Formats: sequence, C-alpha cells, structure tokens
Amino acid sequence: MRKFVPLAAGLTCVALLSGCGAGRSLDRARPDEFAVARQAPLVIPPDFALVPPQPGAARPQDTAANAQTLDALFGGAAARSPAESGVVADAGADNDDPGIRSSAGDPGTTVVDKGSTTRDIVAAPEGDGQDAKTTAN
Repeated sequence: MRKFVPLAAGLTCVALLSGCGAGRSLDRARPDEFAVARQAPLVIPPDFALVPPQPGAARPQDTAANAQTLDALFGGAAARSPAESGVVADAGADNDDPGIRSSAGDPGTTVVDKGSTTRDIVAAPEGDGQDAKTTAN
C-alpha cells in the first residue's frame, strides 16, 4: 500500500500532463524558421556629420546575399596593381571576344602535345588507386 499511493499519484500526474498538450501542439500556427533573413549589422559611421535618412529609402549597407558572397570570396572591386594590370593586358584583356570558346575548340588552333602520360592521367578513372597496375614500357 505504501508504494501504491505514490505510484498512482505519479501516473495520474503523467496522464493529466499528457492531456494538456495532446491536440493543440500539432496544429498550431508556427513561424517558418527557413524564412528568416539576416539583418545587416550596425555600422559605426566614419564621421558624425550625418544626414537623416529619407523615409522609405533603402539602407546603404543592405546588399544582396550573392553580392556579399562574391565580395567575401573575391575581395570586391579593388584597384589592380601595375603588375597585375600588365599581366592581364598581356593575356589579351583588351580583346573582348565573345566567341573565344569557339576559336579555342577550333581544329586549327595550335595546341601543345603533352604526351601520352598526361593524357592517361587525365583520362584515368576515379578511384582510390587500389586496382592500379604498372606496365613496362
């Protein structure tokens, strides 16, 4: 009898608590956690001669996510050094030819033959190399 009263009280509490949230927890309206967008962080202005913002105008620090990604990966639009500008000019940056891929794949294009070893390495099947075999030349 001593163990029956606490056991019955515990089971009654469990039954009452499970009845409290049985039907309402599954059908309630929840916010979409995937529709959350990050806001740009607050920025300390470089000077204090600020102009009040215009109502309805976009914030200057707001940029698209893909633009932020490109800036993070490639550093944004930065001035090129003279050496880099020279290399790009030597490579033909002034010749903006939209059909360059067609001329590169043209049979008349001069290519360098790297030999059969390079071709075999490039054409090798993917794998961990456990089935690799050597042949005598």
